[in-house]
This record gives sequence, C-alpha cells and structure tokens, in this order.
Amino acid sequence: MRVSVIILPIYSRRRMGEIWGHAEELGFHAAYTYDHLSWRRYRDHEWHATIPWLTGVATATRTIRIGTMVASPNFRHPVTLAKDAMTLDHVSGGRLELGVGAGGIGFDATVLGGQVLSPRDRADRLREFVEVLDRLLREPVTSHRGAFYTVNEARMIPGCVQQPRLPLAIAATGPRTLALTARFGDAWITNGEPDRPDATPSETERAVGAQLRRLEDACASLGRDPSTIRRIFMIDNTGERPVASVPAFEEFAGRYGALGFTDLVFHHPRADDPVWDDPDDVVEQIATDVLPRLAD
Repeated sequence: MRVSVIILPIYSRRRMGEIWGHAEELGFHAAYTYDHLSWRRYRDHEWHATIPWLTGVATATRTIRIGTMVASPNFRHPVTLAKDAMTLDHVSGGRLELGVGAGGIGFDATVLGGQVLSPRDRADRLREFVEVLDRLLREPVTSHRGAFYTVNEARMIPGCVQQPRLPLAIAATGPRTLALTARFGDAWITNGEPDRPDATPSETERAVGAQLRRLEDACASLGRDPSTIRRIFMIDNTGERPVASVPAFEEFAGRYGALGFTDLVFHHPRADDPVWDDPDDVVEQIATDVLPRLAD
C-alpha cells in the first residue's frame, strides 16, 4: 500500500518548498493539492491557484509524484486544463497525476456566474469532461462538439511525458461516475459518503465496499481487469482520526488494505485547523515506522 499527503495551497513560497520537500524526504508516494478558487473555511484566507502552485512544487522537488485532488469542471475547460497538465508533466519530469471530479455546489460552482447543476447534470458534464480530456492528452489534434464543450482543432504538442498519456484519477461514488472510472480511470478516488459527514467508520467501510463492487462490475462489463485501476481512499469522511497515532494509522491501513485499497491519502496537519490538527510527530513516525511495513 502507498501513502500520500494532501497539502493545501496556502503557504508562502519558501514554506511550500519546505513542506513538500520534507514530504519527499519522508518517502511519501505523492503529494496532492486541492483544485479550488477558494474553499470552505479557508475562503477568506490565503489560497493560491493550483496549477502555478504545482509548477512551483515541481521545481522544488525531484522524485515525489504530484497532482490535483481533484480538478473541477465547475471552472475548468478541458482544453486549457489539458494544456496546463501536459506542460506540468514536462516541468515535473513525468510526475503528474491529474485527479478530476464532478465538482461540488459551493463557491466554485457559482463564481463565474453560472447556475449550480443537478447531480445528474454534473455527472453528465464530468463524463464529457473526461472523454475530451482523454483525447486531448493522447492526440496531437482534437475537435469535439458536445452538450457542454466545444473544441476546434486543439493542439497538444509535444504531448505528455508519460505515455500514452499522464494518469487520470477519477473521484467517483455513484454508479454513473464509477462506470466512467472503469472506462477511463488509471485510479479511483473515494472518501466514502461525501453527503454523510456523520457516517460511522463501519458505515463508511460498507459504503466504499459497495462502491468497489460497482466498480468491479463496471470493469467486468467492459472486459477490463479491475486490478489495473489503483484504488485511493482519501481520509476525510470517516468519523475517526487515523492520523492521531501510529497504531491508529496502522490499524486503519490494515482495514482498508483488506478492502482492496492500494493507496491512502491524508491531510497534512495544521495546528490551527479544527479538523486536520493531528500531531506533526505522528506523520514523521508513520513515515519511519509504517511506510516500510506497508511497502513489503
């Protein structure tokens, strides 16, 4: 099992380099950041643009993989996102993983003056978004006309460093988005039941187990081996605090490994955050004591 970390785009340039560089030194598989224009309790605080931020991260690190958790069609167009991602893949030396999702109903959904879409429309938009992204990242020239996007001879030259394209990780919890993941995803992202922040640990495990079975069924209908899709659990919506201690994290990793997950992602602790205020020394101990055992 691989372990990665989410680091919010809220720090000074110097502090950003220190935090991401330390995550690399500790041996974490990847470091991701959120793709929002602003976000929840940080809306009126410092918050940097995702792609330029990750470009800085790419130049401040050498080996750790980087990525979005997750890019949103609420304010992204597939052409500009694909061009940015292709370029960032080059800047990072082929270390980018592009996480994408349907987009929520918060500030990002209305900042450009649009209306909040229904869940069905968001799923339809994500399907077209991913279909177009996949073509753009694979082909030097792409045209498309659909319900949500129009593309007229978009050039993507020289293409991605990672071939046939950089990896797409798709956030999915429902049947339609899980089917999309089975078709296009190199990785699947879930945090359990996003509409159930009060879910108990056992309820979350049952929910992600049902999601995994739907994903496997969708793969079977396409003739795809489900083991070719990495399974990423983002620790956020579990009703427990697995980063509070090394034993808690190791026990949590054992349970989610048994469920079939290949990756765990946790939030980098912040002392002033009411949710992610776990002890910094626990992260160090996880890297030193747990990562080697999970890699065996």
